[in-house]
Amino acid sequence: MVKPLRKAVLPVAGLGTRFLPATKAMPKEMLPVVDKPLIQYAVDEARAAGIEQFCMVTGRGKTALIDHFDIAFELEATLAERSKRDALALLRSEAMPPGSISTVRQQVPLGLGHAIWCARSFIGEDPFAILLPDDLVLSDTPCLEQLANVYQETGGNVVAVTQVPPEHTNRYGILKIGAAEGNRVAVEGLVEKPAPKDAPSDLSIIGRYILLPEVMTYLSMMERGAGNEVQLTDAMAKMIGHAPFHGLKFEGRRFDCGDKIGFLEAQIAFALARPDLGPAVREFLKNYVNA
Repeated sequence: MVKPLRKAVLPVAGLGTRFLPATKAMPKEMLPVVDKPLIQYAVDEARAAGIEQFCMVTGRGKTALIDHFDIAFELEATLAERSKRDALALLRSEAMPPGSISTVRQQVPLGLGHAIWCARSFIGEDPFAILLPDDLVLSDTPCLEQLANVYQETGGNVVAVTQVPPEHTNRYGILKIGAAEGNRVAVEGLVEKPAPKDAPSDLSIIGRYILLPEVMTYLSMMERGAGNEVQLTDAMAKMIGHAPFHGLKFEGRRFDCGDKIGFLEAQIAFALARPDLGPAVREFLKNYVNA
């Protein structure tokens, strides 16, 4: 019997230096795409996949992330007093149940694997999802829900994957792939940031994972990998052969919002996808197409 997927870890301890000075006093995960911060997109996507409990792995200066999901009594009272019913309904529709969000601190930046290890008490013996808010996916079916469907079928580890230019393999975790079934591929190996000549494929992991708790056994070894950091990819590689492991070529388009160009492109794409904004955005974009 496949254990229910109810937990998600969101690593949000990064400094966001590529977006300075905007991130000097504000977490990068609070940067808005249209009218919603990146962290909200990640949480909404997880909730659509059935996630009920969240753990944010934070650092200093990240309290705004928790405040965002708290009840703002003064704001709600003001909106009610001014009959701003739509705005009030929007806030309340995204409210989180009490006790559904917890936090742990990653005091030192030792890599993604170390960040996930910091959430070990939260994870316990349960399968869990990982969402990196920098990766934003525009799709008909939320990306994590697509992964959750594969998890329910296989009962094993699942990662979202996409093709990258061969010359960019040294930026990502790359799959060595086995048998393919539709948009699902068996994972036979994982390599973190290989040189293009050493890359086993052009399929890269993006910031969506569903992992079995056994990964913590390998993360607890604190072995350093690429960049002298504790790499999640290295720990996942050691799980291959012990449980089903698949990569999913997800439906949708991924935007790297940790990069300025990717962030700006996401603004346009998500605005165009909105019925209330799309027509106006298409119209004003005409002023810049030939600029």
